[in-house]
Amino acid sequence: MKTTVNVTRTTTESNMKVACDFSCLASDYRKKINTPYPFLNHMIEHIAYRAGITVETDVQLNTFVLSHVVFEDLGIAFGKALKTYVAENAACGVTGFGDGVGIIDEAYAEAAISFEDRAYFHFENSVGTLSETTEGVATEDLFVFLEGVAQGAQATLHINLRKGTNMHHIFEAIYRAFGICLKRALFCDETRIGLTSGVAGKIDFIVE
Repeated sequence: MKTTVNVTRTTTESNMKVACDFSCLASDYRKKINTPYPFLNHMIEHIAYRAGITVETDVQLNTFVLSHVVFEDLGIAFGKALKTYVAENAACGVTGFGDGVGIIDEAYAEAAISFEDRAYFHFENSVGTLSETTEGVATEDLFVFLEGVAQGAQATLHINLRKGTNMHHIFEAIYRAFGICLKRALFCDETRIGLTSGVAGKIDFIVE
């Protein structure tokens, strides 16, 4: 069983390194998460803590520190690490799908993911208009990160925000829910050895 995955994603704009240890949550896991944005670090902490994995990040930017680049490119790199883990542990019965609920005080969110080589992200909002910024970052970018994860993982990811009035709590609930759905999706069950997340099975293409 493969328990560690290291991904480096390089473009003309950024160099993103993500190292994941899926076997445990290290006692110093917070110190391993480093981006230019403290609130993004905090959100990745929630993912790691709820999923029970250690996530180490290294963000290098060329010329400009652009928030959109950081959130999107890092999300894609993290998603690629997740996809790699799922693909390489099919023989161990990795589940490949899961859902979860995240709550904190007044905020409540749901998340569901399925690894089926289909990149799709959907956000459903039952709360109404959200503030344009949250803890010093563009609220849009906090969703861009999750969309990047779906792209990198080639997974379908749905987020449903049910309740919330405090923006900090809203995103804590969302990212907690995401971490929980990941924990279930990454769980290895011997009754699922060799099975895929969807009944279509492994997808192959012939290109001529």
